[in-house]
Amino acid sequence: MSANDPRGCGWACPAPTVDIIIEIDDGGIVLIERRDSPHGWALPGGVVEYGETLAASARREAREETSLEVELTELFHCYSDPRRDARRHTISTVFLARAKGTPRGGDDAANAAVFTEAQLPFRIVFDHATILADYFEYRRTGRRPPPER
Repeated sequence: MSANDPRGCGWACPAPTVDIIIEIDDGGIVLIERRDSPHGWALPGGVVEYGETLAASARREAREETSLEVELTELFHCYSDPRRDARRHTISTVFLARAKGTPRGGDDAANAAVFTEAQLPFRIVFDHATILADYFEYRRTGRRPPPER
């Protein structure tokens, strides 16, 4: 415990999260429109629940927010900039996944839709525009983002 966190690893400690880049067989990737603040478009994802693995959390979040059953294909990258989420410090493990079907918003997602790189929505929240830029670069070149991303 510290003076900044008298409860012992509560809000003062980074929260483990997952984000999922879901590639749809017909082309494009799935984004969700957030129901809650901050409003805008985001990758499906959320906080890892106690006792849950990262992969199980990614599959659960994808199902809850998009109604899609996903196949995780790669561990893409981790993002840990303390400013990535203004609500609190989070550390995201980003997975690549595949799915078939039409996404439907659920849980805290008001909507879910498929986008190509050329059609991305204007308001993308958190650091998800950076994650998506890294992803599209990876798909073009095979180069992953540097460790400090």
